[in-house]
Parts: sequence; C-alpha cells; structure tokens
Amino acid sequence: MASSSEDEVAIASAMFIVITAGLKKKNKNKKRRWWTTTLFKNRERYGGNSLLNDLMTEYSGKFENFCRMSLSDFEYLFNLIGPNITKQNTHLRKCVSAKDRFAVTLRFLASGDHYQSLSYLFKISPQLISTIVVDVCNALKNGLSDQVKIPSNPEEWRKVSDLFEKRWNFPPLYWGT
Repeated sequence: MASSSEDEVAIASAMFIVITAGLKKKNKNKKRRWWTTTLFKNRERYGGNSLLNDLMTEYSGKFENFCRMSLSDFEYLFNLIGPNITKQNTHLRKCVSAKDRFAVTLRFLASGDHYQSLSYLFKISPQLISTIVVDVCNALKNGLSDQVKIPSNPEEWRKVSDLFEKRWNFPPLYWGT
C-alpha cells in the first residue's frame, strides 16, 4: 500500500496536469477582438485616395494647397519612386497603394499633422503611417540623390545653415551635434 506522502504527490501531479491542460485550452481559444477596425476597412471608398482623386480632377488650386506641390511635380516624383514604395497584396488583406503611401507622406511633410490625425483622413493606422513616412522619405532621398546634393561634412552643413539664416532671418533647428 502506498504511503500518504506518495498519494499526496500523485494527487498534486494530477491536479497540475489538469490545471495546465485547462490553461492551454483557454489560451488556445482566445481570439483577437478584431483584425482591423471598421474605420480602416472603408479605406478605398472614404480614404484619402478618393479625396486625392477628387482634388486631382478639379482645377481649383486645392490639390496644390493639400500637397503643397503642383500636380505635374506630384506625378513626376510618384513616377520616380512609385516602384520602390509599391507593396503586394496578401490573401488576408489589401496593401496600402503606392499612391496612398506617397500622398500620406506628402501630407505629413506639408502640414506636420500628427499620425493619428492623418490616420483619420487616410484610413490607415498610425503605426503603419509611421513606417510609411520613413519608407517614402528614404525612397525620395534615394531617387533624388543624383539631382540633389546633400552636404557630406560639417562645414558644408554650416554653409547651408548660414544661407538659411541669412535668407529667412531665423536660425535653423539642429537635431544632432
């Protein structure tokens, strides 16, 4: 006959196995509350792309006000970097189009809006907007690198800074050393 301590160990082991199995089952059945919010599901119909298309077809100067550039400049830059910022759709959901990526970045650079504000306008999550802005800015930098010279040493940056201050009568902001 088994001793009482062996019985207690066997009972404790059985309880441990039952509790662990129950926790695994509970965690396995736990589902996400949502994959995407309803706000972002209607991006194609109510998002910034439809607004941008409306502004492009209307010759009232509102496109220039929205993007802070002419339609011809927009198309030139988009054709330059479009292939570099295009993503592929998956079987789970559609990607954000290259045109939307470019437009949300231009709107961010033109207005300085917060990502949350842009997410309401373009129906794109703020987290994705933060990634999009970096990707598009890098694509612009790479695409325009042969047309725009970026200072390569501190002395050249000082010259740019002096020209900026002389022209605008305001010192430029520095983010580094």
